[in-house]
Amino acid sequence: MNATTQENGWPGVRPEVVAEVVSGLSARLQKRLDGAAAKLAQRPLSREGDEWRVEVDEEALLVLHAPGGVIADPASVRCGCLLAPACVHRAATVTLCPLAEAIEGGAESSDADADAPRVDAPRAEGPETPSAPEPVLRPEPAALTPSELAAARHLHRAAGALLAAGVSGAGAVSQAELLRAAHRARLAGLYRPAAAAVTVVTRVRAARSGAPDHRLVDLVSGLRELLGLTVALSTPVDASGAPEPTPLGELRGSARQAYAEEGGLRLYGLFAEPVLTATHAGAVSWAVDAGGRLSTVAEVTPHGDAATAAPLAVGAGNRTVRLGDAALSHREFSRAGLAVQGATRSAGGRLGAGASVRAVRAAGADWTAEPVDGLWSEPPGAQVARALAAQELPYESRPAGSDLLFLDVTLLGAAPTAPGGAAQLLARVAGSDLVIALLPGHEHPDLAFRANLALLATAHGLRLRLIGRLERADRPQLRLLAIGTPPDGSDQPGPVRLALAADRAGRANLGLERLQAADLQAPAPRADHPVGPLPELPTTPPDGPPVHVLARRVAQAVTTGRSALAPSAATAAADRSLLRVAGLSTAAQLLDGLRAAAADHRRDVFGRVVPDDHDAFATAWLAAAVYTEALATALCSAAWAADGTATDRTRQPARV
Repeated sequence: MNATTQENGWPGVRPEVVAEVVSGLSARLQKRLDGAAAKLAQRPLSREGDEWRVEVDEEALLVLHAPGGVIADPASVRCGCLLAPACVHRAATVTLCPLAEAIEGGAESSDADADAPRVDAPRAEGPETPSAPEPVLRPEPAALTPSELAAARHLHRAAGALLAAGVSGAGAVSQAELLRAAHRARLAGLYRPAAAAVTVVTRVRAARSGAPDHRLVDLVSGLRELLGLTVALSTPVDASGAPEPTPLGELRGSARQAYAEEGGLRLYGLFAEPVLTATHAGAVSWAVDAGGRLSTVAEVTPHGDAATAAPLAVGAGNRTVRLGDAALSHREFSRAGLAVQGATRSAGGRLGAGASVRAVRAAGADWTAEPVDGLWSEPPGAQVARALAAQELPYESRPAGSDLLFLDVTLLGAAPTAPGGAAQLLARVAGSDLVIALLPGHEHPDLAFRANLALLATAHGLRLRLIGRLERADRPQLRLLAIGTPPDGSDQPGPVRLALAADRAGRANLGLERLQAADLQAPAPRADHPVGPLPELPTTPPDGPPVHVLARRVAQAVTTGRSALAPSAATAAADRSLLRVAGLSTAAQLLDGLRAAAADHRRDVFGRVVPDDHDAFATAWLAAAVYTEALATALCSAAWAADGTATDRTRQPARV
């Protein structure tokens, strides 16, 4: 008999299960749902095999049957109270469980999000099944079917209602309604908006619970994407001089990723990083093939306890790479290579791990040797243009590593007066006057990123070759992921050099490995190549345009809802004047329109507010959010152009 173990984590639950269970409550019980969930969260939770048990009180026992850690059927949630199955306990339970997307075509857990570690919910696609028959290509319909159009409009109304309520008012009932609309959209074949809706609910839950990985910017981005998709799907296309519409196939998305046969591949390990989201933890390895294209191999699994998620992510770096019979871990692969036969790869660069794939260990390549060295040959401005252009593509269509930058830099030390008051590490890009801020790859304190960044901040003048993820901001910022030794002879040696052990191949995975003080050494002076003076810290750049005036209201609407956008006339006039003086007249108009839509409440003959579908408010918010997004992208591009390199957004993205 299995021993009963106490755990803090709840099993995952499919979104449609949450929608069905919550919709079965009466209106009276729905009002009590949030309070019941808060009380139930304090009750002890035990697990025995695939069953989780919660003692609601002395007479009622909740039993959750979750094979594989996921509740896939409403009947799997059983309660012993007299009101069951239409009781508030069952609904409160599924509200507390983390959302788990469906796995199509396989039993393995989905790790499709490995290419984007800050995504909070797994994508809809499942693991690859190479033995499945090739899909039959059919011509794309010219318009949505009536069922697809109805599903898109239902999803739009549910998203608008959640936006109008804000995080503070978006309780379990609002979340369940959006999940119900997402399930309807998925059944209608609208996979991309359905996945976006599940992501929004996951981020709303993180915001309401105060989860450490919650980022308001991610929630704003998720709502903008969801509303943008539903508007594009449900709005008739006007061909009279209108811009080229997005193809319906791109708006619909796909149920799973498609893998193309690649034959033989020679892969060279590049680096590895931990993956940590609200529901999943693991590691992903990055590799480059002989043609310079990036690929990923991931080991990501669901976690039920946020307290142990970070150790799981770090420990995943020691797990064996799931690719053929290769017997090397992710950390080892980041410094070694693989020879693969029968390889398959998705459009996003994810390598398939089907039964026909064969892989053996091979020699790796230094970062200063081909084909790896070619990643650093692209000018920084062109790399930023490629990363910003890729952000406009659907997630599943973005090439692997499209948001990664490969730079040679000199560390300038910590800047105590960074924007916002937070400390950051500054670095100057080699061959230019461009100064960038280096941030931790992930903010979780139990990952090694922050400790490594603090140690590097003491190495003033250290020259490095680094890999980072672009952080879109009005000042050049990069989330530091991995570092290595720069090319020999490329620059004058600095006062400190990177002196890693021989088995680390001159590179370090900053999220999985901790640097030691001994890894930073001062080289002995040479008569023919003396150590130069320390570079000076740059002065604080002047403040840019007041984009925050509109961006703050867009974010405020998400956090506190429609009712929060009702400032005094003096405040509204001050914001309008500030934007117009800065030349942002469009931003001023959008802000006025957003406030007007928020305050436009119809009333009945008794003066009571008449509930509406919030469509006008959602439209005004979406316009302001899209403008803010476009302006932020333009400012980021201009900030990185300080080295004189053109960042023309119209150029084709570089191959990665």
